[in-house]
Amino acid sequence: MQRRTFLSLLLTAPLVPGAAMAAPSREAYAAVIQKAAELDPLRTLIIAKDGDVVGEQAYGGASLSAPRNIKSASKSVVSALVGIAIDKGVLSDTDQKIAPLLKRDLPQDADPRLEDVTIGNLLSMQAGLGRTSGPNYGRWVSSANWVRSALAQPFADDPGGQMLYSTGSTHLLSAILTRETGRSTFALAQDWLGPVDGFAISAWARDPQGVYLGGNEMAMRPSSLLAFGELYRNGGKTPEGQQVVPAAWIQQSWQQRTTSRYNGDGYGYGWFLRRIADHDVRYAWGYGGQMLYIIPSLELTVVITSDPGQPSARTGYRDGLHGLVAEIIAETEAGGGRS
Repeated sequence: MQRRTFLSLLLTAPLVPGAAMAAPSREAYAAVIQKAAELDPLRTLIIAKDGDVVGEQAYGGASLSAPRNIKSASKSVVSALVGIAIDKGVLSDTDQKIAPLLKRDLPQDADPRLEDVTIGNLLSMQAGLGRTSGPNYGRWVSSANWVRSALAQPFADDPGGQMLYSTGSTHLLSAILTRETGRSTFALAQDWLGPVDGFAISAWARDPQGVYLGGNEMAMRPSSLLAFGELYRNGGKTPEGQQVVPAAWIQQSWQQRTTSRYNGDGYGYGWFLRRIADHDVRYAWGYGGQMLYIIPSLELTVVITSDPGQPSARTGYRDGLHGLVAEIIAETEAGGGRS
């Protein structure tokens, strides 16, 4: 089957009405998992229903147990760390201005609008600063000081304006957390998210000053990404009932703040928001198709990793992954939404 034909089938397949039927079996999901093999860049897929893994598969010679670079899906992890920091009093709130926190790295003769940029603006990609992602990414990471370079970008809009997707924004959050706690964001993630069984960051790149890259180049096992997704699906609590991420923070993060001009999806604090198959879906998206989908209404969490060297948006592959999730939703609804 040609890849384009398969994408079309995924995107147009009718959904089965959610009648009261037996719960979907592993065999039912297995059919979707087998068909997903036609998506060439796909490397791993895990489907969890109400905390139980109901399907998993590796493709293209990949391994389910090996760490994968989750790329910009790591922005959702950085968002979680910011929410915990606010809860602990390390940061005041999302309205806190960033200029005093990054004072030593502000450019000389700085644009006065830098004084208006807030923590929330960085989280929602509405800082107004010129983008360091896309065609500007290579030049940014080649600079001697990534924090100073991000702060020195000319303003493309006022703070709070349009969404300007930029890894520089989440890197500034990593720098702020590091300075305000005196600890690296890697150490904070190990500590603050440590109670989550199965969660672990295997590797994470750093800038020339040693600040861990906020929002890219983070390696995790697919099962670790699933553990993080399950934490959010469960309102920030572990199965044992320990509150790790404040429930209110998850609600704030999943509230639409802006809209992506590239795909029309909403964006909150480090999460994309979309309707798929008539369900509200929250998803983290990394370059190449590193995806974490959460469908709260069906108690579903889906982890997808892909070839990190190929784009996913302009090729139609990302839309194919959305279609794959629609198929998973259909199988779940066919079983009455129970596991």
